[in-house]
Amino acid sequence: MSAPLPTGGYACVEVLVSSVSRAVSRPALRGSLALLAGSALAAPLFLTAPAVAAADAYTVTALKVTVRSGERHCTVDADVYRPAGVDAAHPAPAVLTTNGFGGSKKDGSTGGVAKALATRGYVALAYSGLGFGRTGCPISLDDPGIDGRAASGLVDLLAGARTADNGTRIDYIAKDGARDPRVGMIGGSYGGAIQLATAAVDHRVDALVPLITWNDLSYSLDPNNAGRTHGVTGPLPGAYKWQWTNGFFLIGEAQGLLHPQLDPSRTGGSGCLHFVARACETKRLLDSGKYPARKTDAVLRYARSVSPVSYLPSVKAPTLLVQGQHDSLFNLNEAAATYRTLAGQGTPVKMIWQAWGHSGGMRKPVPGELNLAQGNLDTSYVGQRILAWFDRYLRHRTATGTGPAFAYHRDWVTAGSAYATSPDFPAGGTRRLYLSGDGKLVAQRGAVARGSRAYRNLRMATSHSESSLSGLLGLPDVAPYDARGTYLDWTSQPVAGGPVDVVGAPRVTLKVASPQAERAQRSADAADKLVLFAKLYDVAPDGRKTLVHRLVAPARVPDVTRRFTVELPGIVHRYEPGHRLRFVIAASDDAYAGNRGVKPVTVTSTPGDTGVLELPVTQGVLR
Repeated sequence: MSAPLPTGGYACVEVLVSSVSRAVSRPALRGSLALLAGSALAAPLFLTAPAVAAADAYTVTALKVTVRSGERHCTVDADVYRPAGVDAAHPAPAVLTTNGFGGSKKDGSTGGVAKALATRGYVALAYSGLGFGRTGCPISLDDPGIDGRAASGLVDLLAGARTADNGTRIDYIAKDGARDPRVGMIGGSYGGAIQLATAAVDHRVDALVPLITWNDLSYSLDPNNAGRTHGVTGPLPGAYKWQWTNGFFLIGEAQGLLHPQLDPSRTGGSGCLHFVARACETKRLLDSGKYPARKTDAVLRYARSVSPVSYLPSVKAPTLLVQGQHDSLFNLNEAAATYRTLAGQGTPVKMIWQAWGHSGGMRKPVPGELNLAQGNLDTSYVGQRILAWFDRYLRHRTATGTGPAFAYHRDWVTAGSAYATSPDFPAGGTRRLYLSGDGKLVAQRGAVARGSRAYRNLRMATSHSESSLSGLLGLPDVAPYDARGTYLDWTSQPVAGGPVDVVGAPRVTLKVASPQAERAQRSADAADKLVLFAKLYDVAPDGRKTLVHRLVAPARVPDVTRRFTVELPGIVHRYEPGHRLRFVIAASDDAYAGNRGVKPVTVTSTPGDTGVLELPVTQGVLR
């Protein structure tokens, strides 16, 4: 759900927020406005795309296309980028691209990619997604039956099977059949999930490149990293990711101010201005802080139903997944879950973990990395992989290599390629460390000291990982911290004999004691169950500590009387010689909703019964 706002300065954004505050009094908006009022939206989110040098290499035609979408007809605002020399006698493959959340076809990212592809001979159709820009209909969260069907109508346009509203017919797209254009899709975040939604309902789509997108929105917005049953999904709700959710909700509701005189079809329902009723109901449930079983199942089921986790079995198009390592909104585990599902069913799929994601890198990507606004496909590793993917599956150049199954960015590499590759995912092996009663992480179970340690939560947040929107907006953030007495930590020996590289999702299996939580979990409301937050730090020889990528793993414990496993967000991180690994469980995090009531927690360790931290390591030894 990347969220580009118009470039053009800070003042317009402050006016936007103050205008919404004055104009909108609906209860569902108040929490969102409190989050983003004043300086919280103090910077444009995307840079304007630079001019393409070969400006005469293509022409751009604006079109309106009214398509059937669920029970509505939606008018889509689109631009067609047609390379010079492409006509009915000389057709070319096409690529659909659309915006991240809050954007439009005019975004630097959407238009930048369209220009870059057009200069390379692809017809690009850039369009504003439903509910954004000047496209009609309310926001429906990339629902395959709504957003996917709308995109399928654009595939009909590319096939020449329908005309634009002004009668324009496109007859210059390469085809695999009479109504089957050769077409791929590319886009980031909200513009990533729409690709999977479209491919699930329209098998004419030939290639996908979803960047930094989700697998299951119910996990993305309300993550529970314990008790998963498949991928990132489990039956128990987690800890409400209120900062990210409120930020995007405000951006969606502010569309009327961003784009005056909107099509009346944009009106939402159930108390929302611009969202479909069920999305609004989901937001209202999350805001309530209550998870009664029947209501939670009914409402969170909607978030899953519009998510790839629910329809990936219908996706057959070859898919190149690109996910960001700096991303607390849609973490690496979501891409890994999508990858495993597609690979398991035989859909051609490969995966790249790039440096940047929603948390900080989108405004100013890492040098040498793919920059969607610049369209630097030829000069970045990820861009070259994308071009090869489209060459293989859209131009049918079967000799084109599409690269290894898995690649990941190493931020510690300063010369040569920063990417490492693996023929398989996951890469490397597993190293185990044991949680000792004296606060140490030890490599041998027999070295575990007997002991019990405890922490206590307060009725306020006492730990900080990030201010979620600060990185996306380019604003400063305070360093992560944990208040004394509200967390437990275990620290390894200093790394020796060479660095240790962790690539993947660490896991911890442990058991805790909490009589208050044990009594509370008998409640019919899942919100009464214990919540904790697991995370990994890197502690330098001088004592300075770094929360790796500012990532945490909220876990609502399914049954506090039993051992449970928490899967932390995936990371790519090097522990240099002399550095120590520190594992922490904390009582709260101010980017998430946490425990209801005070629930002290005790962790007891003995050599025969202790917590185990499993680390995916590609090189190095932990002592």
